[in-house]
Amino acid sequence: MTKKYTPPLFGGFLRTLWKVYGVALKSRFFIGSALYPSPEIMQQAIKASGAEVITLSLRRQSPQSNGGEQFWELIKGLGCHLLPNTAGCHSAQEAITLAQMSREIFQTDWVKLEVIGDDYNLQPDPFGLLEATETLIKDGFKVFPYATDDLVLCQRLQDLGCEVIMPWGSPIGTGKGLMNPYALKMIRERLPDVNLLVDAGIGKPSDACQAMELGFDGVLLNTAVAEAVDPVTMAGAFSHAIQAGRAAYESGIIPARESASPSTPTIGTPFWHQT
Repeated sequence: MTKKYTPPLFGGFLRTLWKVYGVALKSRFFIGSALYPSPEIMQQAIKASGAEVITLSLRRQSPQSNGGEQFWELIKGLGCHLLPNTAGCHSAQEAITLAQMSREIFQTDWVKLEVIGDDYNLQPDPFGLLEATETLIKDGFKVFPYATDDLVLCQRLQDLGCEVIMPWGSPIGTGKGLMNPYALKMIRERLPDVNLLVDAGIGKPSDACQAMELGFDGVLLNTAVAEAVDPVTMAGAFSHAIQAGRAAYESGIIPARESASPSTPTIGTPFWHQT
């Protein structure tokens, strides 16, 4: 039987609120709802994660036709904010149409926008992403674009009005972690006023911690929890890592040095000897 897991408060850290499109949240962990061994384990893992935002796909669940009814009831019972995604779309128009359907069905103007340009590594199509983003923002959507770690692309998304941008750490489902920390760090430094989440490629809790230590506002992941041997405990592990990484960033991480620096100075300290 899968054991239940409740992540502890990290020095009161979970009580620190942040806002996403005006919505106050405590958790910086966004979690997906696919790939779990069963709906029950999915529900337990999401509870263990402490996440307040769940991503889900209209195409996979089809709640408009009572598809996956048990799944849909479990999702609603969690009381979390829903972030429908446009997974599987290969053109701007396809993503726009699916987003409009999702808004009607799930009753939210939030959308995780995915426009896939390559079927091998599922890399986002930057041109289709910008086109769809512009249209959806004009239509009143709160867009969470899934992008590569390209600074110029992220700048263009901000210019269009995105208050959240989600560059990848590495291709979806690979578990390779942050392949280009330098690029992610530059995005953080150059876009200080945008909420940034690392989305895709996170494989282990230390990857999530690293993203948070870079100053990212949150992490969105699915595979690393859902395909773990014990998804519930793994969800708790990621919760700890995200909290720890954010606390470290806010506390001020010391810079790396080229030479050793003693933690206990010897000059001016008393010399003790035995007689």
